[in-house]
Amino acid sequence: MELASLKELEAAIAIARRGTFRAAAIDLGMSTTALSHTISRLEAGLGVRLFNRTTRSVSLTDAGRLFVQQVAPSLQELHAALDLVRSHRETPSGTIRINAAPFAARAIISPLVLEFLRRYPDMNVDIVTEGKMVDIVKDGFDLGVRVEGLVPTDMIAVSLGLPQRHAVVGSPEYFKKHGRPIVPPDLLNHRCIRVRLPDGSLFRWRFEKDGEPVQIDVRGPIALDEASLTRTAVLESAGVGYLFEQDILSEIKAGRVVRVLEDWTPPYPGLCLYYPGRRNLSAGVRAFLDLAREFSQKAA
Repeated sequence: MELASLKELEAAIAIARRGTFRAAAIDLGMSTTALSHTISRLEAGLGVRLFNRTTRSVSLTDAGRLFVQQVAPSLQELHAALDLVRSHRETPSGTIRINAAPFAARAIISPLVLEFLRRYPDMNVDIVTEGKMVDIVKDGFDLGVRVEGLVPTDMIAVSLGLPQRHAVVGSPEYFKKHGRPIVPPDLLNHRCIRVRLPDGSLFRWRFEKDGEPVQIDVRGPIALDEASLTRTAVLESAGVGYLFEQDILSEIKAGRVVRVLEDWTPPYPGLCLYYPGRRNLSAGVRAFLDLAREFSQKAA
């Protein structure tokens, strides 16, 4: 049997991690066809099938599960060793993989990620956005970005100095027709655009004033799980929306939407980068963290 190449090993682990050839191909920066050929070569060399493939799904065979259990930890150690060697380069190079909540990715893309790429042109940044929390070590990420309170306790956190805040908004036409809510319970008399969470449940809108927290189980004709869809619905006068401030701030400033209940939506602890402390950091990751700390000091 020929020895499997590093590319073939990475391909198999990526498919097992992501669950589909298409998602794994995107992560690896290759076409689905090329990925399929890579796996076929690996399976031919091993003499066993690692994946059960149909037009609708991909699943590991028993041999595939054993392969992933044995190879994945060794592959992580190999990448850690390569990163350690690269850390001695004067100019960082390579790829940083970041897992972030969608709103968190939007918050860091311009002030942090793009500035990092300008400073270090030999670096690449791969951002995957997910609403649900993931194990960044198990799933092959270098860094995570989440709200401070969601950072796992076994991770090292670096504050980005970006306090978060929600905004309750509606179009001028909507409020002209329905009036404006003055206190959170008034929302029960309004058509609200409900927020569906990654686990499928509906989010109860949260408010606070003078230390008094309030949660409202709003009602409305539509439930959405993506901020851009909610913004569109608000602009089309479908109802009142509850968004992160940075996702609707330009529309507020332009007068395309009207903000209400602002005194009930105070800022709260912001975003953090986090990473496992036991891992040797590559030069690229260390440079990214240094820039994050620099950015945090400016934002404070």
